[in-house]
Amino acid sequence: MMHNWKTACTCLILSLILSLSVQLGAAVCHAAPATANSQQAAARLRIGWATADITPDQPVVIAGGSAARLSEGIETPISATALAIESIRDDGTADDMVIMVSLDLVGVTEVLYGRVQDLVRAAAPQVDVDKIILNATHTHTAPDQRIAPDLARMHSTYGIDVPEDWATWGVDLGVMPARQYIEFAAGRIATAIREAWEARKPGGISFGLSYATTGRNRLTAYYDGTSEMYGDTNRPDFSHVEGYEDHSLGLLYTWDEQGALTGVVINIAMPSQVAYGFQISADYWHATRIELRRRLGEQIFILPQVSAAGDQSPRLMVDIRAEQRMEKLTGRTQMEQIGVRISDAVTSILPAMQQNIDWSPVFAHCVAQLELNRRVITEQDLTTRRSTFHNKQVESVHETFDRLLGEYKQMYQQLEEQPELKNKPHWYIPITSTHWLLARAWRTLQRYELQKTQTTLPIKVHVLRIGDLAVATNPFELYLDYGTQMKARSKAVQTFVVELASPGDGGYLPTQRSVEGGAYGAIPQSTLIGPEGGRVLVDRTLELIASLWEKESG
Repeated sequence: MMHNWKTACTCLILSLILSLSVQLGAAVCHAAPATANSQQAAARLRIGWATADITPDQPVVIAGGSAARLSEGIETPISATALAIESIRDDGTADDMVIMVSLDLVGVTEVLYGRVQDLVRAAAPQVDVDKIILNATHTHTAPDQRIAPDLARMHSTYGIDVPEDWATWGVDLGVMPARQYIEFAAGRIATAIREAWEARKPGGISFGLSYATTGRNRLTAYYDGTSEMYGDTNRPDFSHVEGYEDHSLGLLYTWDEQGALTGVVINIAMPSQVAYGFQISADYWHATRIELRRRLGEQIFILPQVSAAGDQSPRLMVDIRAEQRMEKLTGRTQMEQIGVRISDAVTSILPAMQQNIDWSPVFAHCVAQLELNRRVITEQDLTTRRSTFHNKQVESVHETFDRLLGEYKQMYQQLEEQPELKNKPHWYIPITSTHWLLARAWRTLQRYELQKTQTTLPIKVHVLRIGDLAVATNPFELYLDYGTQMKARSKAVQTFVVELASPGDGGYLPTQRSVEGGAYGAIPQSTLIGPEGGRVLVDRTLELIASLWEKESG
């Protein structure tokens, strides 16, 4: 339920304006007046936190990578952490709200987001479910949530009898399917949201900027103009690391009425990709939580956000041996090293944050739909013979599809005829790897046809103002340059860019430089939106942010 009729009308009008005007270059989001005498400027906050364990209780498919991995145990639990913020006017009436939820998952599918909304709508009808933001830490050691009706159609077209629940991987893997995990996780996420909402009490916030050297650009550029994800830097033709690296941390601290710290939001340009194996893990965030709670108390809540980091990784491309030596000397794993660095950054500015708590910040939250132009798949993209990061065969997309379809059908038939093959360890890797590549080729061919009638892709973004802080979301693995542009040009004093945020998976959104280099995240098979759409996303996001300040400047 929307708590303020004027805000409801504003956001409805905004959505209509945006849907009609994005291609004309006009996007406006009106916040309530933010003058010194306005109700909004005098609004106080009510803040609530909660967390939930979303670790599966049975084996699952682990998401991330180009082949299925079946979980073989739990290395560390995975969590959902919810922060509810509501602004209250002096007369005690509610003004606006947001519920931010961080998930130790690879991404947030539309199916998961929609199911969470349904459950929250039923359990806590006073919550405006459109003001819920789910974001993923992009760990590659958490359950898969993908349901693939398009691949089910592909199987049907070519006479392959795969259960619908296993369309994503092309074979029944005999563990908890994605649909079942979604139901399991959505229930716990919804409970955390309800508990955070019900736990809200008067409080304040402070925000600041700190630094930790953690994420690295993972694209290696060579003298011939090409670039490669995780390419070898120990080569005579190694030229440079392709892009910029952002070691800043955006930090939002929450406080209770007595001035005690209750939690911290950590916005960092690095996905959770240290771990890659067969055990469920929250990656470096588990070590970070342990270290921060050791310093700040077990009751502290920690909500991670990944800033624009589509071309970033914890994996070092230079100084690899030196870093490995330091891990031995310190006795800490890479995850523990990262946890210490993040914790140092959080605690180093804590005294200043305690002295600068804002108890009545300007608060506004806009939700908008943008229409971005799809990346055009050309005939040349389909016919040019080339190899890719995962497919070393030099062939066209058509050739890839035809070859892999034959190989996949042969593998599938062999498993049908010889089910005892499934008794071998990791029997599923060859067929799911082949199917993963087949699905990419199929989807590229389908997009070539789809773009003839659908030239744009609708995406939902959230833009939030808390005092002089802005938070802006997107559903992409957004290359760092776009986040840098947003932060540099933002009207806010500080801006948190949050990628992989609900709803939907927008794929990689690469820069023109990366497209020209031809690395994995920039090829047509990996991207729904190209650099042109990236610039539009930047411009529209900045317009939305500016609109939350325009009344104040006027």
